[in-house]
Amino acid sequence: MADKRVPDAGRRSERSRRAIYDAALALVGEVGYGRTTIEAIAARAGVGKQTIYRWWPSKAAVLLEAFIDLGGRAARDAGEQPAGFPDTGDLAADLKLVLRATVDELNDPATEAPTRALAAEGIVDPKLGAEFVEKLLEPSMRLYATRLRAAQEAGQVRAGVDPRIAVELLVAPLTHRWLLRTRPLTHAYADAVVDHALQGLSTGLPAGLSASETEQKGR
Repeated sequence: MADKRVPDAGRRSERSRRAIYDAALALVGEVGYGRTTIEAIAARAGVGKQTIYRWWPSKAAVLLEAFIDLGGRAARDAGEQPAGFPDTGDLAADLKLVLRATVDELNDPATEAPTRALAAEGIVDPKLGAEFVEKLLEPSMRLYATRLRAAQEAGQVRAGVDPRIAVELLVAPLTHRWLLRTRPLTHAYADAVVDHALQGLSTGLPAGLSASETEQKGR
């Protein structure tokens, strides 16, 4: 008797979507964002370009979704639990661990090109930029802020410190060095950023007094 089962359209669509993700990420890494086109993504993925336009309005939107999926896929493949921030009670050690992982991710050839492309495109496309922040940056910033609030409650960070501003003191230097390629982005640099930032955040330094002023008073 002939098999009259209806093809699973959902499964076929998922295969096509996955192929499009992989094609977009590969092309950006190989030829750069500027030379990556919807037509090239479609050809690499083995789908019609109208399939892509039916799901996404632009190549930037394709790349953003592919990049978000890449992060989730890597976590699933590694059997990781939902993202969290370590809290060993040692704030400096916890921050250094996370910033070192950030350095590794930014330097990873598989993620560097799409991250740079999305950061640059988000500057000229406000809608994409807002989505980039909301879906990729904001969740991470909330984890940092939560860890810093816990440190405040433990008396390790001054009560008057704004956790969200403190997060920028930690993350912005890495982003600046990576985006502008001013100097190599290393674990040693991440550690130094934490050490310098905590000089101003910790309860060991009086509010409103800089590290240099404290050093001068001790002379």
